[in-house]
Amino acid sequence: MNGDPRPSVSVVIPVRDDALALGACLDRLARQTVRPLEIVVVDNASSDDTVRVARARGARVVTESHVGIPAAAARGYDAVKGDLIVRCDADTVPGRRWLERLVAPLTADPSLDAVSGLGWFHDLPRGSRHLVAAIYLGAYYAATHLALGHTSLWGSNMAFRRSSWDVAREGVHRTDAEVHDDLDLAFALGPEARIRLVPVTVGVSARSLRGRSQRRRRLDRAWRTLRVNWAVRPPWIRWRDRYQPIVAQMSNWVTKNPVR
Repeated sequence: MNGDPRPSVSVVIPVRDDALALGACLDRLARQTVRPLEIVVVDNASSDDTVRVARARGARVVTESHVGIPAAAARGYDAVKGDLIVRCDADTVPGRRWLERLVAPLTADPSLDAVSGLGWFHDLPRGSRHLVAAIYLGAYYAATHLALGHTSLWGSNMAFRRSSWDVAREGVHRTDAEVHDDLDLAFALGPEARIRLVPVTVGVSARSLRGRSQRRRRLDRAWRTLRVNWAVRPPWIRWRDRYQPIVAQMSNWVTKNPVR
């Protein structure tokens, strides 16, 4: 790290046939107040100009032939060189201080495993883009917290330690294209991990929510992600494992400090 005490940062962007949005995202990443060590674009069997656009803007391109975001994201995480991994999508629209603000909690607190942020829909009418996103992400974080026993991750705006990935990598379902990779990673990190929701926002496209078939597909993937992970550790076990150490610490404190 050339004497810099701050952890190095790798940005991972899984992409399939989204060259136009990717170019805009990479242009914004080039203007960040904190420059990443590298930007890793994972080409997931694209047939458009994704690879050319990525290389023209200085990104390192790795390929993943197994089609699906889980496989592409995991391939990117495996390939990084940085201490911290930042994940976004090709259609993420970050502000200039996005990286600086997103990785700050991880830099300040070495015991923190991951952070996850918020967003707004840049391609909705101005009066609804923040409200719809607040409803959508509010419901997402609330529901997934119940399912996980802890805070979840949102793939358009999240960061985690490479060391945490090394622990979780064998637990993700990287070859199953019908799971949500961000939620799946949160499951794999487990209730023992410390994940924090942070007030860092980015713009994203609402295209994944447009149309009944798209919304149904997202719901189907959510249920599949829950099913495959609950088969490993159901929610009541996850909640127990999350809070049992805290209860034990409180009991020990009471035992050592009895009321007189």
